[in-house]
Amino acid sequence: MKAKIPDEKRASEFLANERTFLAWIRTSIAVISLGFVVAKFGVWLHELATRLAPQTPIPSTGLSLPIGVAMMAMGGALAVLAAWHYHLVNLAIERGEVRANRGLIVAVTAGVALLALAMIIYLLVASEQL
Repeated sequence: MKAKIPDEKRASEFLANERTFLAWIRTSIAVISLGFVVAKFGVWLHELATRLAPQTPIPSTGLSLPIGVAMMAMGGALAVLAAWHYHLVNLAIERGEVRANRGLIVAVTAGVALLALAMIIYLLVASEQL
């Protein structure tokens, strides 16, 4: 559904769009950072176990690196989507129209939910191996 924006409200719409863009960027940075931590967590645990018990063989699930890399890639994709969405909304504001982009919201939600599911499965599998 399209709604016309009065000329006197356009400045506030542009600023609101910019705040939304910056929130997306902060979120993408957080996802990238968390992905880095997840990717390095397996390496850190392996190093710790090796130092505490050098003779003990250490089982490894090896999934923290791919999950962490997937999270970092998703964070990068979020930044690109944020820029794309910001541009589209700015164009709509310039035309005097605003509309919601539900498809983007559904896609981002599905991506986050799939990564969360992968992390849950990884933790369950890793805890059974201990």
